[in-house]
Amino acid sequence: MKLNIKILMISLLLIVLSGCQDFEEFQNDPNSTTQANPGLLLTNIEISSLNSIDLNASMAVRHLVNVNLVEDSQYYGWDRASFGFYNTLRQVKKMEEEAENFQNSNFTALSQFFKAFLFEQITRQFGDIPLSDALNAENEVYQPEYDTQEQVYLAIFDLLENANALLDVNGPAINGDVVFNGDLLKWKKLINSFHLRVLMSLSRREADPNLNLPSRFNAIFSNPSDYPLMESTDDNSTYTYSEETGNVYPFWRNASITTSYVLEESFVERLKSFNDPRLFEMAAPDPNSANDSPLTFDSFSGLLGSAPLNENVARLSNGEGSPLNQRYVDDAEAEPNLSLGYAELNFLLAEAAYRNWISADAAGFYQEGIRASMNFYSISDEEVDTYLNQQQLIYQSSTGLEQIMTQKHIAMFLNSGWEPFYDNRRTGLPVFNIDGGGVINDEGVPKRWLYPFSEINQNEENLGEAIQRQFPQGDNVNAEMWSIQE
Repeated sequence: MKLNIKILMISLLLIVLSGCQDFEEFQNDPNSTTQANPGLLLTNIEISSLNSIDLNASMAVRHLVNVNLVEDSQYYGWDRASFGFYNTLRQVKKMEEEAENFQNSNFTALSQFFKAFLFEQITRQFGDIPLSDALNAENEVYQPEYDTQEQVYLAIFDLLENANALLDVNGPAINGDVVFNGDLLKWKKLINSFHLRVLMSLSRREADPNLNLPSRFNAIFSNPSDYPLMESTDDNSTYTYSEETGNVYPFWRNASITTSYVLEESFVERLKSFNDPRLFEMAAPDPNSANDSPLTFDSFSGLLGSAPLNENVARLSNGEGSPLNQRYVDDAEAEPNLSLGYAELNFLLAEAAYRNWISADAAGFYQEGIRASMNFYSISDEEVDTYLNQQQLIYQSSTGLEQIMTQKHIAMFLNSGWEPFYDNRRTGLPVFNIDGGGVINDEGVPKRWLYPFSEINQNEENLGEAIQRQFPQGDNVNAEMWSIQE
């Protein structure tokens, strides 16, 4: 991984140096190159796209609580988001152009993947978005029309199919890769595992004949020679932090992290009820139990995410509320940044088996997902076996979906970004507490974000058509977009 970090630092240095050149000279000097190695772009695209550590997401999905501020993400009081991912998409487009210049089809394949990945991030926030006309300013398209969300997802399917077909594990090498260090087979596994995530994200539209979700899912799952999937935690989509290079874990030496955030009560109580050893890795004991030796599950407690700030502060003053484990602040590496991993894939497959999208053993995938998550925290096989043998954790078909989604939610603590929120939006599981009296949104957990002000200012006509088409009552955080309608 040290090699990956060195590549990152060299790439960023080259980008800075290239930016210092006079633009006119760069454009006209016949001795200056007009091409950029696509690997220089890949590094930044990976970091911009795959960063999965998000405190706002952690509060929204009831993993963490802020005890210093009234956070919109915790109290569901948000409104607008930005189209910031389009900036990364512009870099992806440039990488695709340079891949063609360098005649490297594997960079082209990765461009297809990142287009799919980023367009999916954007459409899940808002609904209909510009896609067909997006990134087309060189053709003087400054006010792109909006594609319907159905069109967006069909385009994403095509992009992922193209990425998988085009990526040649025996083809040209890639550089600038800080995720898999140029391992093309692992990229192919990520592309197809992500494809399954996208398909499952539309589970509410399972019966839609235009999507054919079960058949698409099964076609990938049942054909590993053409669609290889992650096979172990070694295939996790991660990048590792290091004090040695200065690319440190985001919370390193940030003392305010452990004084501002504690674990959410319903999350802690769930882990305690399961005798879950991951709690000892995620959290420190609450102030009332800081001197306990040895630590037990009774040494930990949480605060209610939906309770008013003053109530949580009062409880904190009484010694309740477990902060984050000190390792997140003390250790420059802490743990890898995990955007999509083997644990998540197994929970996706378990859910697909539960829904009869594939002919497979849901219980087996459920257990393997738990094992993969435990492996992420270096928990011993003996402890995992003890955990899985508890009667309450043995998979039951009658409660299968709740068990799968609950374990998936636990596995995504401080990783995978907003994925647990989107899972809850489509399944309602696990339930996010909204009964504490502090929630700002009258309807509880919002379903989306309002379109950015930039679109109102620069693309009002096309935005207005998209809003009217989807939400006749107006742009609203509680409105249901197409993807979550049944």
